[in-house]
Amino acid sequence: MAEINVTPLVDVMLVLLIIFMVTVTLPAVGVPIELPDSRANAVEETPSQVTISVDAQGRIYIENEAIAAGGLPAALSELNRDGAGDLPTIVLRGDQSLDYGRVMAVMGELGRAGFTSISLVTDSSVTAP
Repeated sequence: MAEINVTPLVDVMLVLLIIFMVTVTLPAVGVPIELPDSRANAVEETPSQVTISVDAQGRIYIENEAIAAGGLPAALSELNRDGAGDLPTIVLRGDQSLDYGRVMAVMGELGRAGFTSISLVTDSSVTAP
């Protein structure tokens, strides 16, 4: 009597499912930043968005690539455009230890380059400030 034993197949599929679930939920940006807390609603992720991070030392990253000091305007002009003239949505991640002026300087450069759709990223908090 020939029977197919499906138990090993199910075991392998469950392990693959768990691996897939864990890797999909990892953050897309690898720059380690301690985000400030907020009770703001979550923002939907889109494929056309670009993530800009400012770490605790004030270094700026576009996605995972560090930008040289003073090189943000040139890097922003490179981001510009998919041919249709539409600018991508900017997701700005700033370390909570940064001063307000540093984050506003980056936002000022974004505005100067024509990026008007900017989302600020925070960690969720359970209590009101």
